[in-house]
Amino acid sequence: MPGYEVIEPRLRCVLPFEALPAEVSLLRRAAVKQLNRWGVPVAADEAALLVTELATNVVKHVGEGVSATLILEWRAERLRLEVHDKSRSVPSLKAAVCDEECGRGLHLLTALAVDWGTLLTVAGKAVWCEIAMSSGQAYRRIERAVEALESYQRPSRGAPPRGSGRDIGLEESAVELIADLLHWTAARGLDPDDVLERAQMHYEAEADAA
Repeated sequence: MPGYEVIEPRLRCVLPFEALPAEVSLLRRAAVKQLNRWGVPVAADEAALLVTELATNVVKHVGEGVSATLILEWRAERLRLEVHDKSRSVPSLKAAVCDEECGRGLHLLTALAVDWGTLLTVAGKAVWCEIAMSSGQAYRRIERAVEALESYQRPSRGAPPRGSGRDIGLEESAVELIADLLHWTAARGLDPDDVLERAQMHYEAEADAA
């Protein structure tokens, strides 16, 4: 499975792949892993199904072994998935019958996605769709956390790295930030364990309500 990079300033993950049946499952796992790194696992199930359908469509209708690319983009409260290939043949929605796997795939796309479409590119085409990622409150908390962690790591480490190194850097910053907050809590005479427990209760309550 080729590597990927996260491109600033928008959260964007680029996953090149070969249109082979074995690659589809690898691509699906890579997409879910990236969503978990972004902190939006609530969209993982829908994204996994859509990635499977979009990638399988390339295998079946463009050709096995062709080069293609999956792009994940975090856009406000939506996750956008795009699959780019070198064919200019645009899929069309039609009534799905038992032997029309493409038709069933497109109907699944319309059922899960809040919007979808196709666009022609210089190299071929892109089939895209968007799904809702989370509740507004959860999204704002996640976005605020990413901004805080990026700001937190800059004074001592310079600009955040690109690619998978950026995700590792954010995870390390999260650990350091939590440790610093616990030191601050103890210095003010509060119980760090009590603060952690209260934060966990807030998180679980909001996660259950989402």
